[in-house]
Amino acid sequence: MILEVRDLTVCYGAATIIDGLALDIPRGGVTAIIGPNGCGKSTFLRAAAGLIPHKRGNIILDGQDAASLKHREIARKLAVLPQTPVAPDGLTVRDLVGRGRHPHQTWLRQDSKEDRAAVEEVMELTQVAGFAERPLERLSGGQRQRAWIAMVLAQDTPLVFLDEPTTYLDLSHCIEVLSLVRRLADETGRTVVMVLHDLNLAARFSDRLVVMKDGEVQAVGAPAEVLSEQLLCDVFSLPAVVTEDPVAGGPMIVPR
Repeated sequence: MILEVRDLTVCYGAATIIDGLALDIPRGGVTAIIGPNGCGKSTFLRAAAGLIPHKRGNIILDGQDAASLKHREIARKLAVLPQTPVAPDGLTVRDLVGRGRHPHQTWLRQDSKEDRAAVEEVMELTQVAGFAERPLERLSGGQRQRAWIAMVLAQDTPLVFLDEPTTYLDLSHCIEVLSLVRRLADETGRTVVMVLHDLNLAARFSDRLVVMKDGEVQAVGAPAEVLSEQLLCDVFSLPAVVTEDPVAGGPMIVPR
């Protein structure tokens, strides 16, 4: 397992958002976390990444207790793309991607030949090299999200967290970004954990689903094993038919 979480409890003030959650993430592939709004999906990602404190629990990251690691050591094992990343006005794609190299740099070693080569490689991989000198604000939604993913990849970590990477994107750009995520996991061997709202996109682009409700894990497994009419009713209060996706062959959800 690349990530092992035991008895994770996260509170915001007096409110318990996640209560005693346990979850293992196997190495490789794409895992999508799904669940109704407010169930703790994004909170889990942030807590597992050490971005917010947790009240109780243990997080084992790539075989090491995360509590014993310094921030730079964690940043060499885990890269996180938040829901709404923000960059300064005028920042170019190349400069943004270069920021992903910070965990590998020191005061004496900055912007090395290795860093520049890594930036070029991930820009080619994510197909943003053609507009590397363009400011982010001049990109389409799909192009901008690919640039952010390139920055995460430049961090060169075995584990990547993507928190709702398709937020505010239209359907064509959603497919574009998730196809990229799928290809990166397959071709680079990285482990990707992402939060998604669209159940059909989660089923199509993921190897594994984690279903959450009220801060707890309700089901874990392959999309075809997890997505059932009963689960959709119990977790999402959604009367629906689960049929076969005529294109991808996996499960497809049709609301009644």
